[in-house]
Amino acid sequence: MTEMDDFRASAPRRAYIALGSNLGDREAYLWEALRRLDARNGITIDRVSAVYETDPVGYTDQPLFLNMAAALTTERQPLDLLREMLEVEKELGRVRNVRYGPRTIDLDLLMMEGIRLETEELTLPHPRMMERAFVLVPLLDVLDEHDPGRREIESAARAVLAKGKDGIAKWTTIIWPCASAHSEN
Repeated sequence: MTEMDDFRASAPRRAYIALGSNLGDREAYLWEALRRLDARNGITIDRVSAVYETDPVGYTDQPLFLNMAAALTTERQPLDLLREMLEVEKELGRVRNVRYGPRTIDLDLLMMEGIRLETEELTLPHPRMMERAFVLVPLLDVLDEHDPGRREIESAARAVLAKGKDGIAKWTTIIWPCASAHSEN
């Protein structure tokens, strides 16, 4: 399934990403991933969430994660944006040995304005985001107030948190420079 409403590479769109780290200086990896994405042509980080410390999900015999979300504006097509994110992971030492295992940085493309996509490489919106407090809670921090999907995401976050299985606590905030001060893109 591919549903893109006349997507043109030059038309800027809002996208939302999730970031996570549980190895080394976790907070520094989050900050550096944001900085590297923002420095790339056609990608501007607009808002960032608070940073949350979360229990691992899936493979649980590993350190706690720091997770956050970011809202960005991009001129990139979804697969191009995903590939840039994967390149940042590689630059920051991400190794994929164990599914859901420890990592220096994990970057996930959650949603992109006006796009529904299902390919081998990418599904939008992210297929498991509505099940994960470590994604939903930070996403609500950066999601546009009038986004048509906000109510559904708020409802999913309440449902996941009500189960009490996902340990999540606010860790800190990252002060991100406002988009108007951005001069590299």
